[in-house]
Amino acid sequence: MAKVIPFKAVRPTRAIVGLVAARPYQSYTVYERESRMDYNPYSFLHIVNPGYKYDKVITGEERYKLVRNRYLEFKEDGVFVQDDTPSYYVYKIVNRHGQEFNGIIAATSAEDYVNDVIKKHEDTIAKREQTFKTYLKTVGFNAEPVLLTYPDNDRIAEIIRETQKKYAEFEFTMTYRDTHYLWRLDNSEDLKTIEREFGEMKTIYIADGHHRSASSALLYVDERENNPDYSKTASYNYFMSYLIPESDLVIHEFNRLIKDLNGLTKEEFLIKLDEMYRIDNKGQFPYSPSKPHHFSMYLDGEFYSLYLRKANYTFNNALDRLDAQLLYETILKPVLGIDDLRNNNRIEYVNGRHEMITIKSSVDSGEFEVGFGMCPATVKQMKQIADEGLKMPPKSTYILPKLRSGITIYEF
Repeated sequence: MAKVIPFKAVRPTRAIVGLVAARPYQSYTVYERESRMDYNPYSFLHIVNPGYKYDKVITGEERYKLVRNRYLEFKEDGVFVQDDTPSYYVYKIVNRHGQEFNGIIAATSAEDYVNDVIKKHEDTIAKREQTFKTYLKTVGFNAEPVLLTYPDNDRIAEIIRETQKKYAEFEFTMTYRDTHYLWRLDNSEDLKTIEREFGEMKTIYIADGHHRSASSALLYVDERENNPDYSKTASYNYFMSYLIPESDLVIHEFNRLIKDLNGLTKEEFLIKLDEMYRIDNKGQFPYSPSKPHHFSMYLDGEFYSLYLRKANYTFNNALDRLDAQLLYETILKPVLGIDDLRNNNRIEYVNGRHEMITIKSSVDSGEFEVGFGMCPATVKQMKQIADEGLKMPPKSTYILPKLRSGITIYEF
């Protein structure tokens, strides 16, 4: 059963929370990062990029220690203040497209992750897990929640709705035009109800943040096995998560761009595809797929539809039915020679929020030879794959909401 508990968040003051909050460090261009840090002394980017203060690139454990120092300085300067009692945090995001996400920020159990109560659908890279575990152990906090999803629950939804009728402690809009709201929930009866409702759930699912949750679990295991003062109540037994109901989760696809045809001519390539797909030329007008196991393709100035010849393909499990896996097994690997989706520089990914015209422009530029579009995976597929202990290929899902760092911080 899922263990989801309140915690004492460290938070920016209301007046500057919009200045503190930041996207993940890697999502900024160098110019964007530097401009924000030049003109915004409160940005959380100053904490995670401590070398900026010295105009020097700092890496490894030296960087982790300086991250810790910058964080403590923000606390000393009153930028961050810790709540005095454990709370859940009702959190709403409304993005520029009008999509609304409602959930609860809480501490979730690392033991649940180890025991597969918190289920995964993506592979993680062991080296990245270990690196981030070392980072967490040094800095001593989570600053961006892992995104988890749970089956819709009427009682939790009611508490969220009632809480949102009150005055929000935070309400701010980011430059991406998404608006964030936060309410602190510390009523004892509501705390008990929420913990009990989650406690009756057999499983919850990671939507986004597989490496962060895996690293937190490694830290928990390391402390449990090697720390003589290990305590079951210590904060490192948990990690910070944003839990939203399945009905709020939005999944977009990642479309694929390939730089060459693996030595094939256009005609040879199409003939090979004909073995597994019924191919229709759709001309120059942008074309998108309409249902699972149906792809769009842009090649040499024209769009094509690809319909799977199901008699030639066997579905053995939930992963086989995932379009990203199907494209890999029938085209990317056998025809285009792309075995390793993580490390092959011949393939790039474009999230499905961009229309097929983006695929067309990228191919027309000459940088890529062919592009593929697909339908997004569903929450049901994601859960089935996780339940069967299988893992999606890299870049199978682009999941919303995208979270910000520095709004709530979980210390351990």
